[in-house]
Amino acid sequence: MKSLFDKGLSRRERQVMDILFRLGQASAQEVLDHLPDPPGYSAIRALLSTLEQKGLVVVHGKDARRYIYKASVPEQKAKRSALSNLLHTFFEGKPEKLVASLLDPGDQKLSAEEIERIRSLITHPQDTGT
Repeated sequence: MKSLFDKGLSRRERQVMDILFRLGQASAQEVLDHLPDPPGYSAIRALLSTLEQKGLVVVHGKDARRYIYKASVPEQKAKRSALSNLLHTFFEGKPEKLVASLLDPGDQKLSAEEIERIRSLITHPQDTGT
């Protein structure tokens, strides 16, 4: 399966996808209202159109004169795809290298509670806490 992020998402496109995942669906104006340092309205419409062409966003409906957009892929699938891309790009596809970098004391300042939560997830992966 090709990664969603092999589709060449820009930083702004990833931000728009994050907003759609959080809100479930949104108009261009709602996306604009939730973006940090937002561009103009027409730029948001162009971003949504680009994401639609990439197959990541669908027009879910129309509310008066506004189109309502929704992610075309489930958030969990997008997360797995992003993680897969991260693993293959930076960690030779090896999860243990990713975990080792996260636990490197020189890079991370994890609390004892966070370390215990990670240990628990390794021991009992079905207990995700969500």
